[in-house]
Amino acid sequence: MLLDTVFAPFVKERPICVMARGVLEHLLDADRIDTLFERTATHQYTRELLFSSVVQLMSEVVLGVQPSVHAAYQAHKEEIGVSTTALYNKLDRIETGVAAALVRDSARLAIPVVHALRASHPRWVPGYTSKVLDGNHLASTEHRLQELRDTWAAPLPGHALVVLDQQRMVITDVFLNEDGHAQERRGITQVLYSVNAGDLWIADRNFCTLGLMFGIAHRGATFLVRQHGQLQGELLGAPTRQGVTRSGTVSEQAMLVYDPSSGEAMPVRRLTLTLKEPTRDGDTALHLLTNVPAQEARARHLVGVYGKRWTIETAFLELTTTLSCEIRTLGYPKAALFAFCLALVAYNAVAVIKAALRSVHGKPQGNDAVSSYYLALEIRQTYDGMMVAIPAPHWEVFQAMSPAALAEVLRELAAAVKLSKYRKHPRSPKKKPPARTAYKNGSHVATARLIA
Repeated sequence: MLLDTVFAPFVKERPICVMARGVLEHLLDADRIDTLFERTATHQYTRELLFSSVVQLMSEVVLGVQPSVHAAYQAHKEEIGVSTTALYNKLDRIETGVAAALVRDSARLAIPVVHALRASHPRWVPGYTSKVLDGNHLASTEHRLQELRDTWAAPLPGHALVVLDQQRMVITDVFLNEDGHAQERRGITQVLYSVNAGDLWIADRNFCTLGLMFGIAHRGATFLVRQHGQLQGELLGAPTRQGVTRSGTVSEQAMLVYDPSSGEAMPVRRLTLTLKEPTRDGDTALHLLTNVPAQEARARHLVGVYGKRWTIETAFLELTTTLSCEIRTLGYPKAALFAFCLALVAYNAVAVIKAALRSVHGKPQGNDAVSSYYLALEIRQTYDGMMVAIPAPHWEVFQAMSPAALAEVLRELAAAVKLSKYRKHPRSPKKKPPARTAYKNGSHVATARLIA
């Protein structure tokens, strides 16, 4: 075993918790995090409270180890050495650029480890690096701020555009906006700076703009987006049938779209999926626009790839149900968005753990069959006791590990994991709810009488 004997009891009984702490130690090395803060922050500065201390404290809240920010402060009061007021002042002013940089830094460290584990997923479209783009509006907070106490309206702390790397299942980038009412499309200009040649960007119709499509194309990348009703183009020829999927019939038609600023015309493929059953919005057909050449990906395959866009929705669901990514007591937008970014970092840590499980136990067993809920549950139950039994200095070994060395340790730990403890238990398809009697104000029923 590559770790000290002090780890042995937990490696045998709780290897997942050791993996989680080790990966987080690698991703959130205090010295590197403080250096990132000094390099990225434009207004904030360090006086007494280090940025790494805030990250450590808030990571325990996000993981569910501590129930609230104040409880985490109480647990680390002596180590932090400042008042609660100083802590909240620091937290409420963390710049969105710093929070986003923290996510990008975690992806930069996580991806080489996944490569060293040889656990990347097959490309959705051969020859392309698929990136899934989606937005997430943070849930409303409590009315704790003085400015919020005179309104009944739900206060929204902001929203984020998130980029998911399909092969590694890692969040590579996030674009934050403190205005909870702002349209997600306002962040498209920022998104274009992260587009690389050879990318395939997949997004829903809310991001179907000429600016995004032409911007991606000009950077040597491709897109696959659902056509928005307001985006019009020039259809060429007649649609041709391309096959059938489980959801319906696929057809394709050539189309020209025009850049309003330059008048430049760009040929795209318009893929139409005529649905067997309407969507919950009542749509009977989905129209997709793409500039992926026909010889590199057939229409039916691209329609199937777009269907996998829900992968990022699943990521948001995991963040909400297994991690405390939306802390309702954090009313200030910067604090709420910082907590959300820490949840994205924790998601990347879980992605590395799942990659290790795939590397040892095989891809089917170590990926879709593993429940993030049970992983998070074990971390919460074991974390505090493990940190008492294994003092912080012992964990520093993970900080300087190379991707190859960390991958080797994670493989050893993954071999000790009993996957049966973390299996998903998917429920059967939902049945149509039965008709219920009308509710009358103040009425009630006795459960025992109904059962009898």
